[in-house]
Amino acid sequence: MKYCAFLRGVNVKGTNMKMADVCQVFRDAGMDQVNSVLASGNIVFSSDKSATELKTILEAAMSAYFSYEAFLFIKSQAETTLFWSSIPFERAPELHIYAFVGLPGVEQVLMAEFNQSTKADHEQAEVVNNIFYWQVPKGNTLDSTFGKVLGRKSLKDKFTSRNVNTFEKILKIMH
Repeated sequence: MKYCAFLRGVNVKGTNMKMADVCQVFRDAGMDQVNSVLASGNIVFSSDKSATELKTILEAAMSAYFSYEAFLFIKSQAETTLFWSSIPFERAPELHIYAFVGLPGVEQVLMAEFNQSTKADHEQAEVVNNIFYWQVPKGNTLDSTFGKVLGRKSLKDKFTSRNVNTFEKILKIMH
């Protein structure tokens, strides 16, 4: 079965790793057909294990190799396809659209936080198929009230986000 592992906090705030090294850790942990997509920590691979088993195995392997507390979110090919096919917003050159990969229920936590935040023009969020999507004007991602919420330590092991264009790139490698 094909999966994508979405790593949280890779190549930001001092957690630097080469994707070739990450791929080797995955191979050493028994994964097959391992490929990285971009430098933001997206690893496509094959395994006959369940996503729950894989999360435990790969977090332990990554934590041991890179000496940090690894957080990974494992999604099957079908689940990854859903992130791309459920985008609720029109794409526009001046806007970023992010999808959030995380623990079950995190989309409701994120929506509650978003609803309490001050919004920029054209900033909006929606939950589709239990996936939280956030649209924000380019240049406002880190400055927005909601963007600042995303860095909270209390949320660090609950989700990671990707620009929706990343899912298109991941799916090309998965097929």
